[in-house]
Amino acid sequence: MKQTGAGLKGRLCGEPRQVDVSLCRWTRGLLVGLALMAGTGCERDPATGRPAEKPAGRAVEGIVHLTTHEIARAGIEVLPVKKEPFTIHREFPATVQANENELAEVTTLIRGRVVEVSVDVGKDVKKGERLALLDSTDLGVAEGAYLKAAARQHEAQLAYERAANLHEHRAISLAELQRREAEMKTARADVREASSRLALLGVPAHEVQRLDREQTIKSDVALRAPFAGRVIMRNITRGEVVETSRKCFTIADLSDVWVIGSVPEKDVRFIRPDQTVKVLVAAYPHALFSGKITHISDVLEPATRTMRLRVTVRNPDRILKPEMFATVQVYAMGPQDLLTVPLAAVQNGGAGKVVFVRNAEDQFEPRRVTLGDEQGEKIVVLEGLREGEEVVVKGSFALKSEVDIHKIEPAQ
Repeated sequence: MKQTGAGLKGRLCGEPRQVDVSLCRWTRGLLVGLALMAGTGCERDPATGRPAEKPAGRAVEGIVHLTTHEIARAGIEVLPVKKEPFTIHREFPATVQANENELAEVTTLIRGRVVEVSVDVGKDVKKGERLALLDSTDLGVAEGAYLKAAARQHEAQLAYERAANLHEHRAISLAELQRREAEMKTARADVREASSRLALLGVPAHEVQRLDREQTIKSDVALRAPFAGRVIMRNITRGEVVETSRKCFTIADLSDVWVIGSVPEKDVRFIRPDQTVKVLVAAYPHALFSGKITHISDVLEPATRTMRLRVTVRNPDRILKPEMFATVQVYAMGPQDLLTVPLAAVQNGGAGKVVFVRNAEDQFEPRRVTLGDEQGEKIVVLEGLREGEEVVVKGSFALKSEVDIHKIEPAQ
């Protein structure tokens, strides 16, 4: 026992290095065994004891993989991309203006004092209806000059007739007859000059005939409507003196109006003469008015880089008023068939717009695209897709979530 104890003591105390090495080897083996058992236990299904299947990777080489159940749960639907006619839609700011071809600025041709104003703003007038009455001293002077000229003409006419009769009986010379004839022609010229002056002052022909018949001077000047329309401006008050430069009334026929729009330089190519367009007015947001382009400016505004556009719109009910704000909507067919996708198919990626293309039943590839014009629920794809490829049109947001989680870079 002593030897045994001494030997054990020697082995424990005299050879400590050998004991430590054996213990370390035994401990390492035990840890490796436990690790293998733990690994085996993790790979087995607790219910069946069989090794569990590893889930398939959702993102491999830039492709999103989904199971059939996940595709159905996300509501993913695809459609093939195809070329089709595309209507380009553009909108331009505009204002409603009176048709200048049916617009008149009523002024007086002679200075006078306002005696009467017969109409006010908003009244519909007929052609020739009196708008106001002026009293003009200058008109009285002009009518007096006409009557004097007419009297001299009458006197010269009678003198010539007497001279002609006397010359026929050889009572006066031919020279005297010719002198009387020259005086008659001069008097006629004076009458024509006075009559023309009355016409320039706005005196109608029937008033000149009255002047010849009654030989009575009237200094009244009537301002009359040049055509049937509506008074949209009045700038005259009873008792004031009106000069010839004053715009007294503005008459407009508003049965059709002009809508003046501004077209940006980049959209000039969509505008053509006689094109039918739609007009939306802020005052009537649920009403669309049809019109036709009747004028396109030949130059751009240098400050705004816009082109002036004029649209003529029928306005039988007079509901479109000058200076109303409006929007001109232009629809134009594209030069050729274009690739289009629904707006719902496009997602915002980190580096631009992205759509998802189905490569197989369970594989979806994020594709970066370049987009063009938008119309309704569709948008043109300029680059990134080929005709016939299947694009996700519903459920693309779920695919985008997978892309964001796995940091997938879209294909070019």
